[in-house]
Amino acid sequence: MSDLYRFLGRTGIKVSKLCLGTMTFGTQWPQVATLSQKEADALVGRCLDAGINFFDTADVYHDGESEEYLAKALGARRAQAVVATKVRGRVSPDPNDVGLSRRHIRRSVEDSLRRLATDYLDLYQVHGWDARTPLEETLSTLDDLVREGKVRYVGASNFAAWQLMKSLGIADRHGWERFATLQPLYNLLQRELELELLPLCRDQGLGVLPWSPLAAGFLSGKYRRGTPRPPGARLADREKAFLKLDEERGFGVVEELERIAAARGATVAQAALNWLLARDGVTSVIIGARTPQQLDDNLGALGWEMTEDEVARLDALAPPPRLYPYWMIEAFHTNR
Repeated sequence: MSDLYRFLGRTGIKVSKLCLGTMTFGTQWPQVATLSQKEADALVGRCLDAGINFFDTADVYHDGESEEYLAKALGARRAQAVVATKVRGRVSPDPNDVGLSRRHIRRSVEDSLRRLATDYLDLYQVHGWDARTPLEETLSTLDDLVREGKVRYVGASNFAAWQLMKSLGIADRHGWERFATLQPLYNLLQRELELELLPLCRDQGLGVLPWSPLAAGFLSGKYRRGTPRPPGARLADREKAFLKLDEERGFGVVEELERIAAARGATVAQAALNWLLARDGVTSVIIGARTPQQLDDNLGALGWEMTEDEVARLDALAPPPRLYPYWMIEAFHTNR
């Protein structure tokens, strides 16, 4: 069981290598999914029974319902769980109910604590950059929350590398709590993270928590070259899809994932998750599930590990973009 867990960055707590994302819990986002409390209870219980102790939500998911559903699903087992939530998005028409101001963070953390039925948050993450609020205001407020015991650790999500490094520098200069984690978009078809953010996190000791590891379901194997798209799927309409993918390249990746999975008696989705878990610096991969069957399939990724050769085959099919100055940096390094 011990190899199911990894330390959360440089912190002293361990989290499971898979984290259940709860964006599907609630009634307000039919474009994503709308799971009932009973369905949420079943998924959370299944995770806890399997040793999964990490759960991710946000105050804006289904207008707060996701946090409420998660609280009820955990119930008396709250102490077993590491609960992460986020702050940044607009939560009401009030002009101040958005962003990373001291006022908004203070109000939002109290609302999240109430909805999650807890007196502390294990990980409190800023959901994105706020160009209108000084970083000193945001970071000092987060530090206060840690010192008050309302928050154990703080993290960032959807930051650029310069924004993340500036945040760490300011926190270090003032002796404030620094970000322990980064929650970024990262999967086999979207590897921009490897240019700056992933090396930065390795260097600074931040745990990386990838979201959309299956590229909105494309890497589950449900989309195939020359076949109709599943009705109701998130990528059913390419023009309206939130994530833009190079699908021609993606079909080749899915075919290779299928070959690797077939040799292990596994599934395409499990192979895609396994590739992420093999990346140096990745702590826990955030999975989403609409049904117990999908969840069980994802959990199956923990039963085996991809070889270096299999990882290399996938890397070659979908390499990260070669942008300046990264190819120049690589050239100097290889010619040293």
